[in-house]
Amino acid sequence: MSKSLKQALKGLLVVCLTGSMCYSPAYAQQPDNANDPLLKIYRATATRVNDLSHTKLDVRFDYAKRYLYGKAWLTLKPHFYATDSLTLDAKGMDIKTVALVKGGKNTPLKYTYDSTQLHIQLDKVYGRTESYTVYIDYVARPEEISASGSAAITDAKGLYFINPDGTDKNKPIQIWTQGETESNSVWFPTIDKTAQKCTEEISMTVEKKYVTLSNGKLVSQKNNPDGTRTDTWKMDLPHSPYLFMMAVGEFAIVKEQWRGKEVSYYVEKAYEPYAKAIFGNTPEMLTFYSNILGYEYAWPKYAQIVVRDYVSGAMENTTATLHGDFVQKTDRELLDNNNYNESVIAHELFHHWFGDLVTAESWSNLTLNESFADYSEYLWLEHKYGKDEADAHALEAMESYKQFAEYAGDRDLVRFHYHDKEDMFDAVSYQKGGRILHMLRNVVGDSAFFKSLNLYLKTNAFKPAEAHQLRLAFEEVTGEDLNWFFNQWYFGDGFPKLDVSYQYNDGAKTVTVNITQTQESGKIFQLPMAIDIYAGGKTERHLVNVTDKTASFTFPYTTKPDLVNVDADKVLLADIADHRDLNTYIFQFNNAPNYLDRREALEACLKDQSNTGARKVVIAALKDKFYGIRSLAIKGLNMSDDAVKSAALPLLQQIAKNDNNATVRAAALRQLGSLRENQYASLFEGATKDKSYAAAGAALTSLSSIDADKAYTLAKQMEATSKGALRNAIANVYSKKGNEDDIAFFSKTFDEASGQEKVEDAIQYITILANVDNADIVIKGVGQIRDMVKTFNNKMVTNYMVNMLQPVAKRKLDKATIATADKKADLMKQYDYIKKVISELKD
Repeated sequence: MSKSLKQALKGLLVVCLTGSMCYSPAYAQQPDNANDPLLKIYRATATRVNDLSHTKLDVRFDYAKRYLYGKAWLTLKPHFYATDSLTLDAKGMDIKTVALVKGGKNTPLKYTYDSTQLHIQLDKVYGRTESYTVYIDYVARPEEISASGSAAITDAKGLYFINPDGTDKNKPIQIWTQGETESNSVWFPTIDKTAQKCTEEISMTVEKKYVTLSNGKLVSQKNNPDGTRTDTWKMDLPHSPYLFMMAVGEFAIVKEQWRGKEVSYYVEKAYEPYAKAIFGNTPEMLTFYSNILGYEYAWPKYAQIVVRDYVSGAMENTTATLHGDFVQKTDRELLDNNNYNESVIAHELFHHWFGDLVTAESWSNLTLNESFADYSEYLWLEHKYGKDEADAHALEAMESYKQFAEYAGDRDLVRFHYHDKEDMFDAVSYQKGGRILHMLRNVVGDSAFFKSLNLYLKTNAFKPAEAHQLRLAFEEVTGEDLNWFFNQWYFGDGFPKLDVSYQYNDGAKTVTVNITQTQESGKIFQLPMAIDIYAGGKTERHLVNVTDKTASFTFPYTTKPDLVNVDADKVLLADIADHRDLNTYIFQFNNAPNYLDRREALEACLKDQSNTGARKVVIAALKDKFYGIRSLAIKGLNMSDDAVKSAALPLLQQIAKNDNNATVRAAALRQLGSLRENQYASLFEGATKDKSYAAAGAALTSLSSIDADKAYTLAKQMEATSKGALRNAIANVYSKKGNEDDIAFFSKTFDEASGQEKVEDAIQYITILANVDNADIVIKGVGQIRDMVKTFNNKMVTNYMVNMLQPVAKRKLDKATIATADKKADLMKQYDYIKKVISELKD
């Protein structure tokens, strides 16, 4: 599963996508309470009494009731010890029949049911070589389930009916499922544990107009006398029950082939022309991952489907990944995406090796799924777009983890004590784990790293695994004892904080590098790293290993070094306070190779743009090969410094017109707009025609700062085709004008938005409604906000919107106290309604 709330709360949680999640102090998960009794429970891997070997389901749907009518045939056998009983997870169901299937006949079995688990008494004691099949006739009632999710998975109903009565004309009618963590047992009885693996067959009866998708291959379609159709999907390779999925709706299907296997993209029909632009690199990803792992994609097909109102970012259901609709973008929107979509797509695909093929045997070992998926984003970006892109992505992920640790406390990567299994889906399991894998790759080298992953996959294919099996694979390949690394990073928390200083001895011609670990925990990390010394036009590398709180390394030189670059590969998960003068950073920008070298140097130079050398670096960065450096330099320009302004202005104008990256063009337009100078009006007006929504939006916003009327006229012309950043810019232009006739734009775009965009639009919508005195408009708008909050059903969204609505209510009340009699009634009507909605949302 991709970690963005895998993104619906980007505006609230502050996101870095890919999937990275950053945590706002106001909404962060609270640090673990040492007195929490649930933290004292050792979360052992579930005992396997019976093993699933095959699951066969026959289901149909009642849209009016939001029910699933199901029949299940479960084939099992004892794991090792003989048993005469079976316990299944089955949440909130109406159980009609439980029977043993033998000789083609159903023999009723005794059972008890507590609304969570189904306890079945078998007809005899079965030994470990004896299989048996249980038949269950049941009704699933997901809307009646009371279950909460996590930061990554915001709900746990398992089965979702989207707009089932068709009352929302802006939303398609869909059904989809979400199994992780243990929610699939809401819609079919199973042993809902990650360590279980079985084959599967699902038959879905639907109206003929609908498309279906499930795991494996579509093996038959049968038209029924009542006008429905039954589709049967079959998966012949074993996988875990939480990875079972169904989806039903009116989708366009775009198909490709990869090594004889179908690769397909299910999207809303309006996005059919863009399906290959969104997902088209999937076949190349399949080839890349298969090659670097030395283990070809194992499954019979690969489908990706986009659904509405999804409760997470994306989910790696085996052969049928499900995405939230944030990935549905037009070609114009994709210009501003900076490969975010691809990071999510890569993440979910890589799960088909790490998570689906080899599955974490318990949620305590979730890192075996999510850390690898997180790191796959780096691998793909490095392969496709270069190391700069990958390193920039990794830095965002590392900062996300550090923010999480600061506000919510740190945790072990593998942890057997947690309050709830949902708590495992955090920045430790994802972003920290990905950075740890990057360090491990650096420690053992590329060849050993990928050979070790290959051994791990081959040894544990179609099985559950724990972190020690990963360690053993690496030890077998490298011949080294790696307990130090796994104990430090997998079974321990924290990260090092390093203080680095230098002593030069010109007489002895030596430089001593002093590295002190200053983390308050007192834990001492072992840190292999490279130190590069740049001197006399040459670079010499030294490999060192920090093992103590304070370590010193002395190196000879002939010519005094221009730069001593500690952690030269820039792989350490650490905070490093590096005590160097500005000249070393100026040299570093021009000579050290990595993105992180150039970024670190640029950040140092941005702080002192009055320095001639630093200013040259900043101006040079405007022409850097990587768009991330160019964008950072543009945003950091000190345009109040005449020397900086004089040097930067010609470049900024060229960048605004011609840079090949849309977000860089947008940054340049915003920086020029901050000057509020009329001479750039024609540049801004021309840039409103930029194909990129981000650039066009930045241009419109900048134009509005010097010619509000012209910007308003252009906004009206662009309104119909606006999306994303351009739509936000138009909204800002309208909000300045304060024309009630423009409220229809906010209402319409809010209705049409979903996921992350809907939250962002809600924030803007509330701001506009605060300044509107028309009661009908305000009541309609606040009602729309209320409905959105209820749909999201997420505490963070609810709290945020309540906090925004409260000052709006006060504003209405304050205005009413000084208003004329006719306006007072209108304002009090608004106030009463807003207070009613706030109360309703709080409850």
